[in-house]
Amino acid sequence: MKSKLTAVAVTAVVVAGTAATAIPASAAPAKAEPTRCHTADLKAGFATGEDARPEMEQTDKQTQAYIWFTNQSKRTCTLSGFAGVDMIGAQQTDGTWSLARSSQKPEKMVLEQGDTVDFSITLLPVARSTPQREKFVPAKFLVTPPNETQHFTLKWPFGGQILKQDGATHPATYLNPVGR
Repeated sequence: MKSKLTAVAVTAVVVAGTAATAIPASAAPAKAEPTRCHTADLKAGFATGEDARPEMEQTDKQTQAYIWFTNQSKRTCTLSGFAGVDMIGAQQTDGTWSLARSSQKPEKMVLEQGDTVDFSITLLPVARSTPQREKFVPAKFLVTPPNETQHFTLKWPFGGQILKQDGATHPATYLNPVGR
């Protein structure tokens, strides 16, 4: 009789031991969520393809320029929100214009290594004949990724001039969130 109880006890230990080491799928450690992209993780530039170029020569409607961010790090990261964009003018009277944000709601963008996302800047071009005090001539853009403090300096490649509304409450030149 003793040997039968010993066999049952050994079987119970083996079964219990097996059950104790099995980890249900719901208890498996979750993969860490990606953290936000930092300036050092990214490269930036203006989209310059034919369909991405702003129509700076027309002056009767708004147009868009696009700035892209590419994840050049070896990790997945996220961008969410608005970039900071300061335009530096080519004329002595231009100074620096910090662009206002649109009312669009930002979404979280997940960037794998090598992925690119862009955002648009809506611009209101004006004619060359517009008085100097009413126009802003872009030269450089200081572009800061969302939630960062370091910026990229991008040379404005498209020419033209923009209606100067740097003090307006609702200017016709403004930026949209990343991914829009």
